[in-house]
Amino acid sequence: MPEVMFAGPDGRLEGRYHHSGEPGAPLALILHPHPLHGGTMNNRITYTMYQTFQKLGFSVMRYNSRGVGRSQGRYDGGIGEISDAAAALDWMQAVNPNSGGLWISGYSFGAFVGMQLLMRRPEISGWVSVATPASHYDFGFLAPCPCGGLMIHGDADELVPEPSVRKLVDKLNTQKGVSVDYRIFSGADHVYANHAEQVGEAVDDYVGKVVARKTLALAAD
Repeated sequence: MPEVMFAGPDGRLEGRYHHSGEPGAPLALILHPHPLHGGTMNNRITYTMYQTFQKLGFSVMRYNSRGVGRSQGRYDGGIGEISDAAAALDWMQAVNPNSGGLWISGYSFGAFVGMQLLMRRPEISGWVSVATPASHYDFGFLAPCPCGGLMIHGDADELVPEPSVRKLVDKLNTQKGVSVDYRIFSGADHVYANHAEQVGEAVDDYVGKVVARKTLALAAD
């Protein structure tokens, strides 16, 4: 997994990038948890998602947002972090001008940043949100949500009560053309202490099926 440094809006950003051997492979960008609470691209759930997309044949990148690890700048309350994510996406798209689709996958604070990015970049075709902080941020900006995705939450999450996420999922699923696959992990807390493998399996299952359906649809055309 080659280390990469790329230009961000507030200085250089540090990432790890895997380039798929398949021509026209889809892209995936992985977003880490809150930087003020120890969130980095090496977080276990972040790394699990990175590995899962890699196994699915994606070109995939995880990176440290501003002020984390060797990334320059300082924490900006989420606003600058959304710009960092956009810069990471720009870098991946420049390296892969003929990519077959684009996914974002965020954990906790990274899920919030990812969903904000989703609203700004119409080329994003799928998303995964793990431990979505629905009780900490207003997700009313997802109106309308441009596409469906996967949400994963633990029923023992001590930071984000599960009903707050269910309420968001129910709201999104009322939107025309949007289908959110919501998976609740029994006994899982906010850090998924004993559920990292289960997260990887759920992402593999959901994304794999969506990609397979799109491949069949393209072949039919």
